[in-house]
Amino acid sequence: MDMDTAYTNSAFIPGGDAYAPRWAAKAAAFRAVHPPERLVYGQGARNWADLYRPEGTSRGLMVFVHGGYWLRFGPEDFSHLAAGALAAGFACALPAYTLAPEARIAAITAEVARAVAILAERVAGPVHLAGHSAGGHLAARMACEGVLPAPLAARLARVVPVSPVADLAPLMLTAMQADLRLDAAEVAAESPVYLPRRANTDVRIWVGGAERPAFLAQAGALATAWACPLRVEPTRHHFDVIEGLETSSPLLSALIG
Repeated sequence: MDMDTAYTNSAFIPGGDAYAPRWAAKAAAFRAVHPPERLVYGQGARNWADLYRPEGTSRGLMVFVHGGYWLRFGPEDFSHLAAGALAAGFACALPAYTLAPEARIAAITAEVARAVAILAERVAGPVHLAGHSAGGHLAARMACEGVLPAPLAARLARVVPVSPVADLAPLMLTAMQADLRLDAAEVAAESPVYLPRRANTDVRIWVGGAERPAFLAQAGALATAWACPLRVEPTRHHFDVIEGLETSSPLLSALIG
């Protein structure tokens, strides 16, 4: 199987093309009820994050990093995924970041690290970090040694990469490479599977049991490399595997306890 087919999801999910507009509609409805606080963390046009605060004192901060192969989507497509943690008393934030090809993946990693730092300054308590697909890669990068400042990294209560792209090497063989512009050095420096997890950082890998074999392999490789738990959620595919964040669920429990 060629790599483009291996990393294609919508064609192998019934009604796959309907998910993106459905996400956008649910996200807009959520924002209408819960208007976010917009925070700026840098000079770039996409250096901003939406922050949702619960009623009363928050129990901590949940950050969700969106996917889209570093090429598409934004926080406004996934606002509704803040619902579960918000209802549980957590402040919830979704950062935007510069998309490829305008930014290389290394630069995107640095942007997300800055965003998490700024958000953590605004919300006291533990930080719980999740991300999906390419966002799973970025969430995992935040758990790598040396990415976040030590005081902030010490506040990471748990990191849950959902269906992460942990090894970037296969993407060099896809059509996405024209925009991602990966080279061997960046693959080595930005693939969590080749990097050390920060000591004492609690990481739980999550993936759907009905996902493409490539994503099951990616999740398994990271769990093995980092010696951390892997949960394969039966029947979930690459698009519905994140729905557990909307309400009380095993996924949300894995993230915030």
